[in-house]
Amino acid sequence: MKRFNLSTMPLVNTSFLCTIFGFRSLHYGLYNSLYEWFHPLYLNDKKNDFKTKEFVTHKLLPELYNMVVRYQPELIWSDGDWEAPDTYWNSTDFLAWLYNDSPVKDTVVTNDRWGAGCACKHGGYYNCQDKYSPGQLPSHKWEKCTSVDTLSWGYRRNMKLQELMDLPTVIKDLVITVALGGNYLLNVGPTSDGTIPTVFEERLRGVGAWLAVNGEAIFASRPWRVQMENTTIPVWFTSKGSSIYAIMTAKPAETTLQLLTPKTSGRSKVTLLGYSFPLSWSPIYPNGGLTILLPELPYSPGHAWTLKLDNVQ
Repeated sequence: MKRFNLSTMPLVNTSFLCTIFGFRSLHYGLYNSLYEWFHPLYLNDKKNDFKTKEFVTHKLLPELYNMVVRYQPELIWSDGDWEAPDTYWNSTDFLAWLYNDSPVKDTVVTNDRWGAGCACKHGGYYNCQDKYSPGQLPSHKWEKCTSVDTLSWGYRRNMKLQELMDLPTVIKDLVITVALGGNYLLNVGPTSDGTIPTVFEERLRGVGAWLAVNGEAIFASRPWRVQMENTTIPVWFTSKGSSIYAIMTAKPAETTLQLLTPKTSGRSKVTLLGYSFPLSWSPIYPNGGLTILLPELPYSPGHAWTLKLDNVQ
């Protein structure tokens, strides 16, 4: 069997692919693990209670500087920081150079994993911990990193279907994250030769199919003044320009949906993304709320549907 061996493969700067294929909205980021489980220099530093920095001086920092200069990423996703403080990793020195003198100083963003105790306190945006969600709108930029395989960030030959996030769960997770102002990072573990397993491909294509209809409510959106209400069913809000998007993460049992927080006017308009005609609605109170008459909801691969509300507050 032919095997993939990273040490024998040529190093290629793949950032140019975004330009070649015209993906102007696709930004080039790189993952970097600060520590290496079995590297002898790291193990020796660890044995010395991180009072020595042989691994950082001779391995980590040269690679980090080279990575930035050579590949010029727009995002650096740091990981593997939790065993030692930022003073061991020399994180502040590297980040000072990155943001002040590096070739990507004006464009780069970083996360918060640069030393034990840094998570959720320091960083261009926060990951806090794996699969973290704040539960409410936070004041700092944040990202939820999660994995289709709920038990692993890599590939497992013995994974079972019930251990994977199904598509409706992924879509609901995405919607909640965006409604709370976060970025959604979804991991799939490739095999040793770089192949994406069919079940992971199916999930990713399902997300793409859902976004093809509902992406208007996700991409370049912002949190609304109210993030969620549960009057009829769970509904999560996003906004873009003068439009409000109400994303239903469950199918209503009735043909009507009540929303209490939007303030309507005679010019208000309601549409369903992916549906050709405007929807009928009626006000609930003089100063806010509306009841929307829903059509037969079309098939949604993620079991979530989006209402677009124009001229509401």
